[in-house]
Amino acid sequence: MPTMATNERIDHLERLLEVARGLTTAPDLESFLQTIIAEASELTDSELASILEYDPESKELHFLSTIWFDRDVLRPVGVPLEGSVAGEIFRKQHPLIIQDVKADQRHFKTVDRVTRHDTHSIAGVPLIVHGETIGVLEALNKRDDAHYTEEDLTILATLGALAAQAIKNVHMERKVKVARNELAELERLKTDFIAITSHELRTPLGLILGHATFLREIVDDEYADQLDSIIKNATKLKEIVENLSSVDNIQSGAARVLNNQVSLSKIAEDVVLTFQDEAKSKNITLTYETGNSSYFIEADGLKINIAMSNLVKNALQFTNPGGSVKIVVGEDSGYYKVVVIDNGIGIPVRDLPRIFDRFFQVESHLTRRYGGMGLGLAVAKSMIELHGGRIWAESEEGQGSKFTFLLPMQREEPAKPAVSPFVE
Repeated sequence: MPTMATNERIDHLERLLEVARGLTTAPDLESFLQTIIAEASELTDSELASILEYDPESKELHFLSTIWFDRDVLRPVGVPLEGSVAGEIFRKQHPLIIQDVKADQRHFKTVDRVTRHDTHSIAGVPLIVHGETIGVLEALNKRDDAHYTEEDLTILATLGALAAQAIKNVHMERKVKVARNELAELERLKTDFIAITSHELRTPLGLILGHATFLREIVDDEYADQLDSIIKNATKLKEIVENLSSVDNIQSGAARVLNNQVSLSKIAEDVVLTFQDEAKSKNITLTYETGNSSYFIEADGLKINIAMSNLVKNALQFTNPGGSVKIVVGEDSGYYKVVVIDNGIGIPVRDLPRIFDRFFQVESHLTRRYGGMGLGLAVAKSMIELHGGRIWAESEEGQGSKFTFLLPMQREEPAKPAVSPFVE
């Protein structure tokens, strides 16, 4: 037959379990901590209990949760780490019982003075979560002049662990919220930068290219190389501005799909023709394979051309001399399938999930060697998604990469994303 002590322990366990459930169901931290100190007082048969949290700025402990009538007077009180029971518990990360406070110099008497309480005995435990001590749970004045026991410390330690986790959860939530706000602000700044840069550079860049091209036709051959260099680098800058403009249009919702009957085979042929000179200059074999079909689709031919061009440009950039790049056009279960295959340097597995992110570049040493702003693949992705398609990459370091996109053969209406494809 169960004894009274056994029944009491079972009751304590049930109540501790109920408090533990509150860790996920309590409406807010303050309510949960009030439950903690109420149970700490009752289960240890104490007059009251309190939770103190460490403040790294003041390097003191401050009352986070106390009985309601002491809340206002204790809020401004700082409890030092030296010369207080709570401070010793915090510093040594070890539970502590003081049966007779008046005979112990460690008691911080300021708390008694401001609350007009008379502390006789104290039992306290550190609040530790993931190895970090963040505060202290104390119970004061065991009733009927009884002594605190190891069982009292066990109860306080259990409640303290729950309180510590709750406090840590709130801290983590605040950090996540701050991080999200910072990311949102960075995203806004990035968007503003893209919009301003693409707008402000377009006019002067057009003038530079126009005048340089005009001069190239009339100047002597001795200046031809210098003008060719100007035109070449201005053209590269023009491509960057066009990519920035594409990103800005998609983010602002200005991008529109202008559907016409276009041939994916013809687009692949045009892209190969466009980059053939660059491929030959790098001693790279650039080909396309479309079989005997034209693969007609209702789509915006210019945007599909941009997507395919950026994939080919990326493949040529990361393929060594003597390598090959090939475009393959076909069908796959109700979709038109376009694959750009190279036998270049490949992409590290860890970087594959991010290669379609704006401004993402694979490793700093590759950035220095191969250049680029990390916009081409992001633009390609957005162009395909505007058509209701999807794009992905497969790669093996040292073996090459394969970029694939699918376009639905039939769509009821053009895709108009309500949310920017660059915002998660």
